[in-house]
Amino acid sequence: MNRLARPLARRSTARTLIAAVACATLLAGCGGKDAEGDKAAEKPSGGASTGAAEAAFPVTLPNAWGKTEVEKKPLKVATVSDGDTDIALALGLVPVITPDAEDGGPVPEYKQRALTKLGAGKLKKYDDTDGTDYEAIAAEAPDVILGMNTWSMDTDYAKLAPIAPVVTFTDKAHSDTLTWQERLKTAAKALGLTAEAEKVIAANEKATADAAAAHPEFKGKTYTYAVVHPEQITFMSYADQDPGVFEQLGFEKTDKAKSYKADKNAVSLENLDELEADVLLMTYPFGDNGLLSAKELESNKLFQSLQVVKGKHYAVIPSENTLSSAVAYPDALSAPWIVEKLTPILAGAVAGK
Repeated sequence: MNRLARPLARRSTARTLIAAVACATLLAGCGGKDAEGDKAAEKPSGGASTGAAEAAFPVTLPNAWGKTEVEKKPLKVATVSDGDTDIALALGLVPVITPDAEDGGPVPEYKQRALTKLGAGKLKKYDDTDGTDYEAIAAEAPDVILGMNTWSMDTDYAKLAPIAPVVTFTDKAHSDTLTWQERLKTAAKALGLTAEAEKVIAANEKATADAAAAHPEFKGKTYTYAVVHPEQITFMSYADQDPGVFEQLGFEKTDKAKSYKADKNAVSLENLDELEADVLLMTYPFGDNGLLSAKELESNKLFQSLQVVKGKHYAVIPSENTLSSAVAYPDALSAPWIVEKLTPILAGAVAGK
């Protein structure tokens, strides 16, 4: 997971962020009684022949709690996080059940696109407000459970393992540190879709490379990315933060980024000049629960005095459409959509519009 967003609450497993924020694999099925949804869930994905896929099984994967053994190609997949739902969707699978990452709200655009492409209707979801609903998952009798994007596996594993093989990380620290590509590859191996995963990664890399090539003005420009949390303004683009989409598009961190790290990232109102860069990007995912609103920050005299603000090279990454959340937690499904939506915002900021 991109450490750029580590202070943000993770989608599906920690709700606070998408009071105005959310991001990665595998959609829930349309419901046990929906024939079309069941058919989609059972259809082999990735273009590989059933015979070739079956030949790759059984598969044994180590995990932080032991090992996962998948005897034959899974047809019914359950997910325990929104990121795992996205993995499945990116691989062409519709999960039989998934957590309600949207809390009953609208499905993000990139996810709806995938559902439409797969010919799926509404996902079958369980309420995960109080955590993973083991009974709801068990009722769907999944062949495998994806848990590559969750922070609660230490609690969940013992209760999920008796239901179905659990595909998760090999080290508990990986809940924070794995890239979306690594999560996708592990899940794909358990699903017999390794070749499809490589295609997804290649397509996403091409989308980013094409955007960077179309905007040579991005190359070498410094950027600061900051998030307004309830207790502080957080300097997200700190020095050892994993290179995210900004740098993939050609931007570079500022020298001031060296003064910040994951556990030392607060910017006080007296030090707003620390945000100075060629391009400044802010986001307000907590809405009224944030330390201050965009209007309040933009009326601050020190903020107004920044050269990046004076030159209109400042932009807000919206949270209402889940873009700020997706930037925080990119995954196989959201990555190309992030580039699509973020590129014009960055172009406008570089141009001073």
